[in-house]
Amino acid sequence: MFGGGHVVLPLLQEAVVRPGWVPAGDFLAGYGAAQALPGPLFTIAAFLGAKASVGPGGALGAAVALAAIFLPGLLLVYGALPFWDRLRVKGPARGALDGINAAVVGILAAALYEPVWTSAVTRPLDAALALLAFAALAVARFPVLPVVLLAALAGALAAIA
Repeated sequence: MFGGGHVVLPLLQEAVVRPGWVPAGDFLAGYGAAQALPGPLFTIAAFLGAKASVGPGGALGAAVALAAIFLPGLLLVYGALPFWDRLRVKGPARGALDGINAAVVGILAAALYEPVWTSAVTRPLDAALALLAFAALAVARFPVLPVVLLAALAGALAAIA
């Protein structure tokens, strides 16, 4: 996987929200919870597996979903590892990897826009809060945890206002 869990976010949304297995609001809540926790974003699979209206659900559904999302990548790494050092120095392979890495930037932007921005930013106030939080992190270089907590508080207050 190039780009991490955010690249697969639109695919997960398409796979579980569109058929009605997980409501869109629950999907976004799971995404928010996964973002707030340390570790890979792929842990959202446990949430989705537990919440899904099909399959085993609960703890068993979470375990199945985690295995389903992590196992293919682990098997691919295990299979490619013996060849990786030789492959990554070859010109065409290196060029392909550079191109894939560049394309991931666009995929990440698309994942930010859909489903996150289109679902969570529904009013000008939402956009202002998101941009203010971004500026606090990127420009003012405030610590992440206080910005996340303040943004969550501001979002909760904005929702009841």
